[in-house]
Formats: sequence, structure tokens, C-alpha cells
Amino acid sequence: MPLTGALIPEPTADGSYTFFSEDFGEYFHSREGAYAEARKTYVEATQLARKAEQPRLTLLDVCYGLGYNTAAALETIWQVNPNCQITLVGLELDKRVPQRAIAQHLTEGWSASVQTVLQTLATHAESHSPTLNARLLVGDARQQIQKLVQTDFQADAIFLDPFSPPHCPELWTVEFLKQVARCLTPEGHLATYSCAAAVRTAVLLAGLNIGPIEATGRRWPGTLARHIATGLRPLSQQEQEHLKSKAAIPYRDPTLTDSPAVIRARRQQEQETSPLESTSRWRKRWLSPPGQT
Repeated sequence: MPLTGALIPEPTADGSYTFFSEDFGEYFHSREGAYAEARKTYVEATQLARKAEQPRLTLLDVCYGLGYNTAAALETIWQVNPNCQITLVGLELDKRVPQRAIAQHLTEGWSASVQTVLQTLATHAESHSPTLNARLLVGDARQQIQKLVQTDFQADAIFLDPFSPPHCPELWTVEFLKQVARCLTPEGHLATYSCAAAVRTAVLLAGLNIGPIEATGRRWPGTLARHIATGLRPLSQQEQEHLKSKAAIPYRDPTLTDSPAVIRARRQQEQETSPLESTSRWRKRWLSPPGQT
């Protein structure tokens, strides 16, 4: 379904700009720093500087948006190894987003070579050079990811960056994340800003191991996931108990075609009949001041 709401440029604390989406009622990035979030939460977490020593890397940018995660990845890799050959696929629902980012000069903080890639992707949905083979797949990510799986696409790093689960539940379901996990190499890293218990449960059910990471400009940590547990930090006791509450009941979308409203209602119904601890009780136990639990 085409999006029609306005995309409103908003400054962030590091001097870069993001958009506010009227369709989703959210900002595309942390207001503490859009560029900083791309570098820290996604590029650093997936260890791309170290991986750039390899002759080839493959990246999957789920919810490409303004292109910042891709931009930060390209800059980091090519600074370490200018000859690294990169294959990149970006999934994006609304082609207006990268096009408006270019038109409103929001990408000018990146290097000239990376700006050229972002502009070409926004205009032609692909960009090719001796060191880059990039495609932007526009449309419902649930259908696009299935096409990638059918081609045996394998990424060394995956950036999972949809709008929040309450506003975009269709891209946080068990079924969607199982498809995403199939696109991750055996030793690859998947990073997301979200630490929602429902998201972490879905990632676990998709067959991945999880650990916390610092999420720039956000109160809570993000999540790093791998097929192997090597290098993952353990979850805190608070985080582990969160996964045993009703908050951890995941979103489900059996056919990968349901509307957000149907997906939300399905989860709510499951929560209402679940014997798990209530989220409010978990929150009161962990977030109340001492002596007030």
C-alpha cells in the first residue's frame, strides 16, 4: 500500500537530519544523532571495520530509509580496505524516502563517493562499480525477503531498522525474522536498535542467539544476533526476566501478508490468555525505586 504522509526534516543532536514520518508517527532515527546511530548501532556492532579486511563483503539493509546505515557501512569498509568488493541489498517500502533525502541535501555529511552511491540508488535503485554491486528493492519487505531467500542470498552483516514494533509489527514477526535469519551467514552479525521482549523472542525463535549492544541515543540497549553465540554479551537478569513476561509474546504473521491491525490483534489475544507474568508486574519490580516494589 503506497504511503502518502509527509516526510518532515528534523535536526538531530550530531548536526545530521532525519525525517519524521506522518504515516508511522515516528522519526526515522534517534534525535540524539542520526549519523551517529548508523555508525554505532549498526556498523560498529556488526564489526564491519574488522570484516573489511576480507576481499568481499555482503550486506543487507532492512528498511534502507534515508540510506544512512548503508552510507556508514560503505565509508567504514572502504576506509579500511578501498578494494573490498561489496554486495549490498537494501529493502525499502517507500522510494520517496531516499529520494527526498537526496533532494533536501540530508546526505551531504557523507564522503563524496558515498553520496554518489546514495544518489544513484535513490534515482535508479541500483549502483555498480568495480567495488560495489548494490540494489534497492522497493516494496513490501516481507515479499522481497522471500525472493532473496530463494536466491540463497547470504549477508555478513544485516541492519534491521524498521519503525518500532507497535507501529510496524509486520517487520518484527517470527515469520519475517525467520526469513531474515536465513539470509545471515553462519558467522555473520545482525544488529537492531530494538530490545523489545517480543522482538528478542522472535529472533530467538528464528534460530539466532542474542546479546545486548549499546544503541546510540536510546535509553535501552539494542540487540545483536548471530547463529553462533561467540562474541555476544550475556543478557542481564532484568532482560532475561523480561523474556518470561507477557511482553515477550511475539508478533506472528503466518502468511507474511496480514495487516498491522490483524497482527497486533493476534498478539493481544494471545497475551490476554497467557499465564506468563504481566508486563506491568515485571516493570514494577525492576523499574520502581527501592522500597516501592
